[in-house]
Amino acid sequence: MTGFQSDTYLRCIQLLREKVPSFEQYPFHLHAIRELDTLELHPKVTYIVGDNGMGKSTLIEGLAVAWGFNPEGGSLNFQFSTYASHSELHRYLRLVRGIRKPRDGFFFRAESYYNLASNIEDMDREISSAPKIIEGFGGRSLHEQSHGESFFAAFLNRLRGNGLYMMDEPEAALSPFRQMSLLTQIHKLVQRNSQFIISTHSPILMSYPESVIYQLTSRGIEEVTLEETDHYELTRRFLNNRQRMLQELFREEDGE
Repeated sequence: MTGFQSDTYLRCIQLLREKVPSFEQYPFHLHAIRELDTLELHPKVTYIVGDNGMGKSTLIEGLAVAWGFNPEGGSLNFQFSTYASHSELHRYLRLVRGIRKPRDGFFFRAESYYNLASNIEDMDREISSAPKIIEGFGGRSLHEQSHGESFFAAFLNRLRGNGLYMMDEPEAALSPFRQMSLLTQIHKLVQRNSQFIISTHSPILMSYPESVIYQLTSRGIEEVTLEETDHYELTRRFLNNRQRMLQELFREEDGE
């Protein structure tokens, strides 16, 4: 894949392979990381998909930390840490930036979103003349909303445009309807000069037309279409042949 514009915020990432201490240790032993050389990023939306354990979250986490985001999420100003579990991958990534600089940025991480929400409340308890941080998330405590409402409040209120946004499994608490609403919000922000890098399992979220999809497999990283992803194919087969698929699944279980 070539030909992406040079004026995007982040053009590509490169693994500094000559500096990797060992491809036998975590996270470099993961097939997708082991085979990584240069990964070109779409100026609008780049998807990183694959089965559990393939390294999606590890890769997007390394990319986010290399950019300067907190490993647990937030904007560049968030520096809290509840548990330092992130890998050292970011130290071995080179980011090739475009000529433009984003005015906004945010790393959304579903698994540590609770920690982010707690940190916002902690900071807002401090005496300050500045506006409360929660105002940028809709003004209502993120802990006083359902998981899905809280997620969507961040997408709807915090992302302002002209930004670089990275998301790790944003569909985690969203209904299919909300996932489609998130697609609408992504489109609005893309039209406002934003770039997205998204790790996801959701075929709905993968459907944004102006994008590239990278599927992480045991063979490495492959550029695919939506219809070629395992997620789309398995979902399609299940919905089109639900009874047959259930019979096969239950037969395998009963045979154990």
